[in-house]
This record gives sequence, C-alpha cells and structure tokens, in this order.
Amino acid sequence: MIEVADAALQKAAQKGMDEFIKVFIDAYQEALGGDPSAENMHLLTGEQHSLLSYYILRQELMDGGFCQLIQNGYGGYIFDNPFAKAMRLWGAKEFSKLIYSAKEIFDANRQDLERERTDDEFMAMYEQYEAFDDLEETFMETEELITTIIASYVDENINLFANVKK
Repeated sequence: MIEVADAALQKAAQKGMDEFIKVFIDAYQEALGGDPSAENMHLLTGEQHSLLSYYILRQELMDGGFCQLIQNGYGGYIFDNPFAKAMRLWGAKEFSKLIYSAKEIFDANRQDLERERTDDEFMAMYEQYEAFDDLEETFMETEELITTIIASYVDENINLFANVKK
C-alpha cells in the first residue's frame, strides 16, 4: 500500500483541499513512475485510480478542457473506467452526471477526438466540439465544491487511499 506522511497531510490540509489531495497524488505518481499505463495499473487500487483520475481531469480541464484531456491521452483512463460511478459513490453526484455527459460525447466521437492532430487542428477542435463547453463551464463553477467533497471522502476513508505514517 502507498504511504503518505501524516505531517505532510496536516501541512497540506492547512493550505487547502487541493493540496491535501496532491499529497496522495504525488505518492501515486511516484509509485507509477509518472503516469498510469497498462504496465503499472496494478500498483494502485480502484480508489487510488479514481483519486488520480480526478486530479488528472481537474488539471486538464483547468488548462484546456476536455479536448486537451483527450488529446493528452487520458480519455480512456477517465471514460473507460468506473470513474463517474466512483464520484457518485463518493458524494459528488452532480459531478458524476457531468462526467457521464462528457463520456457520451467522447464515446460518440472517440476515433476523431483521439486522432493525432497538428496544433492548428487541435485549436479547431474547440469549435468542432462545442458540446463540451457547457460541461467545462459547469466544472469551473463547481470545482472548489467538487474538490472539497472528494477531499472529505478521502479524509473520512483515508485507509482506502494510503497508509498514513506518523
């Protein structure tokens, strides 16, 4: 099981819920050697993958939206796994619905969304896939609440996410 230091969690929690989550993410990424892949998926539990998925999704949406998330190779990691279901079970019900809506767009357009593109073609995706716009806007408006819900779930079920070292 992945280990995190109690002192690091306490310090991070004082800075904010996103920093609290980041302590776990840093430990997961270290265990995975950077990013999740087929070769290292077994190193994390389902709960740990769900938390990592949230972190990746949050970072990508804050930077460039669903088109960027998918173009950076995370579409399958987010949408082909039970991430949306986990979010619902963790208490982020509206966020879960948002992920299911994005998954519908992804599934219907996967081949095109995942194909290699030039920089100009990538920028054109934002006009082509305006269906993501409302979902991204909703996420931006509710991100702080979502992060708080997720961090609270992690804190209440910490043994599912890491062993805490004193």
